[in-house]
Amino acid sequence: MTDANDTGAHRPQSLMLNFLGLYVLGRGTAVYSGSVIDVFARVDVSEEAVRSTLTRMVSRGLLSRQRQGRRVYFGLTDRATEVLADGARRIWDTGAVNRDWDGTWTLVGYSLPDSRRSDRHDLRSQLVWAGFGLLQNGLWIAPGTRDVTALIEPLGLIDHVTAFTAAAVGPTKTADLIHRAFDTAAVCSQYKAFLDRWDTPRPLSTAPDDLARRLLLHTDWLQAIRQDPHLPAEHLPADWPAIRAEQLFRRLDEEIRPEATRLAREVLDEIPLATDA
Repeated sequence: MTDANDTGAHRPQSLMLNFLGLYVLGRGTAVYSGSVIDVFARVDVSEEAVRSTLTRMVSRGLLSRQRQGRRVYFGLTDRATEVLADGARRIWDTGAVNRDWDGTWTLVGYSLPDSRRSDRHDLRSQLVWAGFGLLQNGLWIAPGTRDVTALIEPLGLIDHVTAFTAAAVGPTKTADLIHRAFDTAAVCSQYKAFLDRWDTPRPLSTAPDDLARRLLLHTDWLQAIRQDPHLPAEHLPADWPAIRAEQLFRRLDEEIRPEATRLAREVLDEIPLATDA
């Protein structure tokens, strides 16, 4: 059993999304709930919490159910595949440091009435995930050119959003925009927390095996980078911790991936995903 101080307080849904991204995405399979429970027991998540998380994800259109005999299997929906593929791109392709910024900003404004608070919450969550920061009331900015249509269209809010690209001109300074729109101290602290947890001679030594260790590693890393708006490196401190944290993440994942993959093959009971699921 893992130590509480080592495993940390992870939300079951965050762990589930990372589990699905690591071991279900791209396989065209559905996984037996009992084997998911087995994996999550290794990171101190109860059977009740696993079943509740799976049920909520079905109700949100992220998972589909299918039966084989008395067993219930869960597979990814198209929506979940898109979400997880986007997360994989953030982890492996985007990188933790923006070295190619051309001085362009993407700006997004929107207007939604109080009666649509849920839509506003979803929109703000999408903007934060995509690297936008709130510059002033109703106006969000992100460095570089972003595909706002792809970001907003799934929410059904195209008619309520205005988007354009621009470059800062005097007297506005880039450093001022970054300071006003983004909490760089909070981003920095996320990377430092990741380093504190994983940059040790034997990271997470009390985890029962590499399957548990890799799941926690990816969950911690995605938590760190999801707070990061990918700000231009030239406007960040020289000792910005994202570079070292990313190098550590990639090295650790390479070291533990083979054994974690072997264990996953042993533990997970999978069947082909039904075409009508």
